[in-house]
Amino acid sequence: MLTKVYGSAVFGVEASTITIEVNIDKGIGYHLVGLPDNAIRESNYRIAAALQNNGFKIPGKKITLNMAPADLRKEGSAYDLTLAIGILAASGQIKAENLEEYIIMGELSLDGSLQPIRGALPIAIKAQEEGFKKFLLPSQNAKEAAIVKDLEVYGIDSIAQVIDHFDNDAPLERTIVDTRNEFFNALEHPEFDFSDVKGQESIKRCMEIAAAGGHNIILIGPPGAGKTMLAKRLPSILPPMTLREALETTKIHSVSGRMREHVGLMAQRPFRSPHHTISDVALVGGGAYPQPGEISLAHNGVLFLDELPEFKRTVLEVMRQPLEDREVTISRAKFTVTYPSSFMLVASMNPSPGGYFNDPSAPVSSTPAEMQRYLSKVSGPLLDRIDIHIEVTPVPFDKLSEERKAESSVAIRKRVTEARKLQTSRFAEIETINYNAQMGVKQIRQHCALDETSKNLLKNAMEKLNLSARAYDRILKVSRTIADLEASEQIQAHHITEAIQYRSLDRDGWLG
Repeated sequence: MLTKVYGSAVFGVEASTITIEVNIDKGIGYHLVGLPDNAIRESNYRIAAALQNNGFKIPGKKITLNMAPADLRKEGSAYDLTLAIGILAASGQIKAENLEEYIIMGELSLDGSLQPIRGALPIAIKAQEEGFKKFLLPSQNAKEAAIVKDLEVYGIDSIAQVIDHFDNDAPLERTIVDTRNEFFNALEHPEFDFSDVKGQESIKRCMEIAAAGGHNIILIGPPGAGKTMLAKRLPSILPPMTLREALETTKIHSVSGRMREHVGLMAQRPFRSPHHTISDVALVGGGAYPQPGEISLAHNGVLFLDELPEFKRTVLEVMRQPLEDREVTISRAKFTVTYPSSFMLVASMNPSPGGYFNDPSAPVSSTPAEMQRYLSKVSGPLLDRIDIHIEVTPVPFDKLSEERKAESSVAIRKRVTEARKLQTSRFAEIETINYNAQMGVKQIRQHCALDETSKNLLKNAMEKLNLSARAYDRILKVSRTIADLEASEQIQAHHITEAIQYRSLDRDGWLG
């Protein structure tokens, strides 16, 4: 007897439907074909124990299971439930009508209970596209899959529930998620708030500008000046994610198995902070069976690289292309996977190996040659992609001991959101540009026109401060954002003046 059951395989952030054909014939043997990996090959032991512990068994006949399309590699343990239901239906141990309406996925424990799976959201999206009506999966992933409209999602705790449903028409409890309600409820008070930061008003202003224009930023300062503390609070002032952005971000985290259990849509922007010993594959993604890297997990959020010069040079260099293209393509002999990686880069570094520079109160423990070698670990092309460089100085005691509460993240976010709205309307007709940091040369010439006073000011600054050519466009982009925060149509001279301050590393004496 031949039975067909349907599952799904995830490649990149997309899913493909897999048809599992189960044929039971005379003879003895268990043959699983269709390029399964070791985890799937071992499934017969898990299935046998789970069925036995629930009053069923694998029949002692010749069982052939084909996972079609047969030339597509399948991996992971999420097919256990699909294979088990196929075997039970094909051997006549359960009645299984309308199996063609279902996508069934789940990893079995030996007692028949279900373990969570990866990629529930892309699987649900594909199932809905292909006209499947119902999706059975572990209850831990049900809310995530229920985001998809026009697909009935049922969270299952054990194989016994599925058998009861098919054999005795036992009703299953459908998981329903009000996506919009859940999404907006999750935009509550952020975990980290700018009101916790004492002093550092100029740096907070810098962070506000970076958030408003989507600019990459580097913080340079001695240990204990508050660089990490400020960076962790940046996501709290970024504009709320749109539903489309939230869906994209949830998909990536779902595929990599990093979604928390019983969570639907991700509403908070991601904040990723990898250690400086990270490999290039872990940062950009890859592996024999490619997985998203840190830059993709930070999609629509913030990637924070603490102690930038301590990262291996090769690791920093592989990030240059994704920073520009906002996606990363991983190629293998048989297939190619593209992951989105539109993130805001926030980096921090000490100004020297000893941690101090131009600080009269600190001992000088590094020679000029050592400092130059340390700073030159960060390449020019990478700095070229960072719009704002700012020096962070330690907070004096009287500021630290102040009782007055600083401005909250919610208040700052209101101003940032207003500035982003201006940019959204400005670039409405250009699909690839959403905010000022993404402007190319053409858009800079169009939207960053300067009056005569501003031009002279910028010319003098570039000559006297020895600013490099790469700083010119960056200053214009940042001044455009400062003007947007003031809702100013034209860039004024004071906008240019402020933007010039944010190019520390382009001045002579920093990087040779």
